[in-house]
Amino acid sequence: MPDVRVPRPADLDHRGARAVVTVLDAGGRPVPDTEVEVAQTRHAFGFGCTAFEAIPVANGEQPGPGDPAADVLPAVLDRWLDVFDTATLPFYWSRFEPERGRPDTDRLLAAARWLAGRGVRVKGHPLAWHTLAPAWLRDVPEDEVAAAVRDRITRDVTAFRGVVDTWDAINEVVIMPVFDKEPNGLTRLCARDGRVATARLAFDAARAANPGATLLLNDFDLSADYERLIGDCLDAGVGIDAIGLQTHMHQGYRGEEWTLGVLERFARFGLPLHLTETTLLSGDLMPPEIEDLNDWQVPSWPSTPEGEARQADEVERHYRTLFGHPAVQAATYWGLCDAGAWLGAPAGLLRADGTPKPAYAALRGLVRGAWWLGPTPVRTDAGGRFVLDAYLGDYRVTAGGRAAALTLAPSTPRTEARLA
Repeated sequence: MPDVRVPRPADLDHRGARAVVTVLDAGGRPVPDTEVEVAQTRHAFGFGCTAFEAIPVANGEQPGPGDPAADVLPAVLDRWLDVFDTATLPFYWSRFEPERGRPDTDRLLAAARWLAGRGVRVKGHPLAWHTLAPAWLRDVPEDEVAAAVRDRITRDVTAFRGVVDTWDAINEVVIMPVFDKEPNGLTRLCARDGRVATARLAFDAARAANPGATLLLNDFDLSADYERLIGDCLDAGVGIDAIGLQTHMHQGYRGEEWTLGVLERFARFGLPLHLTETTLLSGDLMPPEIEDLNDWQVPSWPSTPEGEARQADEVERHYRTLFGHPAVQAATYWGLCDAGAWLGAPAGLLRADGTPKPAYAALRGLVRGAWWLGPTPVRTDAGGRFVLDAYLGDYRVTAGGRAAALTLAPSTPRTEARLA
């Protein structure tokens, strides 16, 4: 039987599958001895990136202060779509609903639909977080804070259901009850009720609004404190679907050994791991003595040729490590372009003018090169069949101007592609 094969090293066997595909015509009859073309359209693994830049484009607006310039933005989004398949959109409550009862639903929904229409999976970040909580929630009683959190989550998860079906349900709970950088309602609520109860509030509200959603607990604190919180939440029946791990490496790449150690510690819970926020710099590193990355503010933080070479090497090594670990289900890079990058750091894979750094080419070479099946011809056998042995994900089969979609998964050793 003819086959289409993408060579995989042994350590990536968990990322691939083999299936017998029967090509059918529109009437359901096998298409024998015919040349068809097979091409991958999306990975099962979530190769993600923030896509805040899609908001002005989807709404016909001029770019905002944190966006790439208008003459750069189209190329930035083209390059985004040429690598990534999973987008994170911002639902920071103080910006999404600065005036109570007037949420920015329409603009964010337009952006989510713009991305979904291009085959992109969309995630919302975050539903509950003490930072960037709205000012109008600051001084109200804790019971009213809890009710507002529940109502906000119910409203927004319901409004975006079917377009945004993955959410950071609650963000950075480890520090939440002791957070002292600014007064906010969530910290007071969490200090009163405890971390587990506050997490349960967010997860229960989101689950009721969208039972099929993927809900994450997300944190930058990768210490034993986060492990204890996860264990306590699971013991209490909080419905966590995936564990979010932030890796902003503004002070330098932490290396394969450190990364694998973190993955092993959190994989013990038996839940998928999402690397929700990853950055690697292409300029000077933040000094190691800085404890809170937000405390490092400099007037200029340029990308450098030496830094760009280092970043390319580190990005490739980091993604090889993540893709190689069977517990990791998704990895999101935090900011494609230096324009509007968090803390002004040279963390993007594109420069501020939209031109690609070497790290962009390195990551694309993996996601759409080594781990990808481009358009490939194959001839079906007498029964209209061929074997597809490739990376898990979505594929398109075309023949005679007709196309069919199929998904390659370990659970489907036999599948059909009906041309329409």
